[in-house]
Amino acid sequence: MKTLADINFADKKAVIRVDFNVPLDENFKVTDTTRIEAAKPTIDKILKDGGSVILMSHLGRPKGAEEKYSLKHIVDTTSKILGVNVKFVSDCIGAEADQAAKNLKPGEVLLLENLRFHKEEEAGDAEFAKKLANLGDVYVNDAFGTAHRAHASTTIIANYFPENKTFGLLLAKEIESLNKVLKNSEKPVTAVLGGSKVSSKITVIENILDKVDHLIIGGGMTFTFIKAQGGKIGNSICEDDKQDLALEILAKAKEKNVQVHLPVDVIAADSFSNDAKTQVVDVTAIPDGWQGLDAGPKSLENFKKVILESKTILWNGPLGVFEMENFAKGTIALGNFIAEATENGAFSLVGGGDSVAAVKQFGLEPKMSYVSTGGGAMLEMLEGRTLPGIAAILEA
Repeated sequence: MKTLADINFADKKAVIRVDFNVPLDENFKVTDTTRIEAAKPTIDKILKDGGSVILMSHLGRPKGAEEKYSLKHIVDTTSKILGVNVKFVSDCIGAEADQAAKNLKPGEVLLLENLRFHKEEEAGDAEFAKKLANLGDVYVNDAFGTAHRAHASTTIIANYFPENKTFGLLLAKEIESLNKVLKNSEKPVTAVLGGSKVSSKITVIENILDKVDHLIIGGGMTFTFIKAQGGKIGNSICEDDKQDLALEILAKAKEKNVQVHLPVDVIAADSFSNDAKTQVVDVTAIPDGWQGLDAGPKSLENFKKVILESKTILWNGPLGVFEMENFAKGTIALGNFIAEATENGAFSLVGGGDSVAAVKQFGLEPKMSYVSTGGGAMLEMLEGRTLPGIAAILEA
């Protein structure tokens, strides 16, 4: 398979699927530029070669062409980040788009309008994909965030470039980082899974049990496991219908010699509020009317020991309700332990919306080996699935 480095883009037009689904404020200003910055190395390489770039992306979940989801709002920010005056066209297919692509000179960048203004994009329509393909000479997929969708611009379009398709640098790095955890990991390997629901992580847990030595379970998921083992969880969040499953997971882990680490104490609150009264209690004896909202000090000591002895660490999901300052301490402490292990030579991969939000919020992002840009896509890879957007590039 060709990599980006194998292709000389001189006088070639590269159609790049990027993930510029960025947050905008009420004045349509970009509030987080991470995704645009993440695509810059790929774009830079192509422009440096003497090629030109046609960028295609979605933004939000529009129902038809909605002005508030127009990619015109991000043109100025993208121009600033790329250091190039980005041209914009008010559709992604049709005469105007065709002409703009045709007129593009080496070193120039064109941004197409929101792909999802056309229902054919999400439907994976072949005719729509062909129209996009006709705009350029080489197809580059650099959008990990949508690689798990068989959409026209992420998967179907690749069929029209049998010899001239490749991953962008960002998507290649995502695959490499996940493979470092799933296939080429240095032991001991620890996975930290947090968040509120066991149900959303079942397949991940089942798939990674063969690959990890330690599994730390935190967040709201904890209480389904504790209740299943006979503990009293007060008013804590719990998926009652998943208790048998929690016991099965523990049994499977034991069978595979994976050590499971659950919190032993929690910060309990008398209401779901930052101003609630709190107390540190044993995780199996939370009083009625109280709910666990963060990991307690003994739990953190236990987790710290495991993490500092690990060589490969995967973190997906917070340990508590980190959006509230009084219940963010566990998540911050965990982030600091992982940062310390990383500094000592461990490989750390952080992924999933809440974990990524937490490392950014608490200034920990630069201290991690890799922070994934795709929540759903990363989870599906961790579940052992082949993502259609990746398969489309790998197929000859």
